[in-house]
Amino acid sequence: MLKVMDLFCGTGGFSKGFENSFGFEVVHGIDVLPTSVETFRANHPGALAVSGDIRKVRRTEISERTGLKRGDVDVIIGGPPCQGFSSIRPFRSSLDDDPRNSLFEEFASYVNFFRPRALVLENVVGLATYEKGATIDRIVETFSKLGYDCEWKILNASNYGVPQKRERLILIGIERGGRIEFPEVTHSSASRTIGHRDRTRMQSGSRTPTLFDKLDLASLPPAVTVREAIDDLPIVNSGEVAEFYTSPPRTDFQAARRRRSGERLALHSSTRHSARMLEIIRHSGDNISSIPPHLISSGFSSCYSRLRGDEPSVTVTVNFVHPASNKCIHPDLDRALTPREGARLQSYDDDFVFRGSRAQIVKQIGNAVPPLLGEAIARGVLASLGAEVRPTQAA
Repeated sequence: MLKVMDLFCGTGGFSKGFENSFGFEVVHGIDVLPTSVETFRANHPGALAVSGDIRKVRRTEISERTGLKRGDVDVIIGGPPCQGFSSIRPFRSSLDDDPRNSLFEEFASYVNFFRPRALVLENVVGLATYEKGATIDRIVETFSKLGYDCEWKILNASNYGVPQKRERLILIGIERGGRIEFPEVTHSSASRTIGHRDRTRMQSGSRTPTLFDKLDLASLPPAVTVREAIDDLPIVNSGEVAEFYTSPPRTDFQAARRRRSGERLALHSSTRHSARMLEIIRHSGDNISSIPPHLISSGFSSCYSRLRGDEPSVTVTVNFVHPASNKCIHPDLDRALTPREGARLQSYDDDFVFRGSRAQIVKQIGNAVPPLLGEAIARGVLASLGAEVRPTQAA
């Protein structure tokens, strides 16, 4: 088993995807939010889970507590918060801690200290064009100086079995001279992407391919839709809760999410909407223009809007239980999504354990890297390292 460290781990959805690929063992996770680390710990009981500011936790301490030294870690993964990328300085190759470091520099310092065979950095798509591309170039240069060849692409989660049009920038680094393999697209999608001027940066599975696309998309199954992800869950109305399944799974995706969950159902509780909000919801459509003007005073175009059931969801945010903030109204019922439905759209299995209050759990779900996307990236890393790539779990 290849050993993985998950930096800025959040719930551990990214590393859970690596574990689900059957080739990896997660040995360490660190995040600044205690409740997120509690969730990580509950789902990675064999890993050292640390809650704290990564700039204040010494790498020598992590080495001592895990027993892992230079060369013992195979892959370091993580998504450093994008704040502060503009302050990246030339990397000084120091093995010790420096409180002045940006959070990206801390990621690089872990790579420098443990010298993994591979690294994976995930972030927002905007990093590709931030400072007209100078920032991502500095990141690649930093890893190059540490002895890693890097490549980055923009991946859409809907192309990997996730019922959501969530785009992320994924950078994979391999020790100098190795090959870099990105995961092959497994699902075609009609969703538009944010895109990038360099089409080679897009790992695309569009069902309307351009001259740049070389994939045989006709042989791929279509992207998983919202209904295909959640319509086996019990009907609950505003303010209601369901604690048991009432019907069998209807799709392969649903069956895969339920395979270890038994009869009990967690987190399927609806927000109790006010009478005024319910009236707004009853008028909801594709965008805010469906709402009569006298019911609302302002809002973004995606506010107070309903998800389409016959296509993947828009990006799930940390406010997916509040219609005033984003597009999160159930495609068929007059209410916002439940935490369980949000977790489904992020491709979490139903037996994944979340810790904290309902509000904290909703934020954890919205901030996560979808496990199925993590699993796909893990397959690419396995191929890059020359390891056997086993068949993926049902999506």
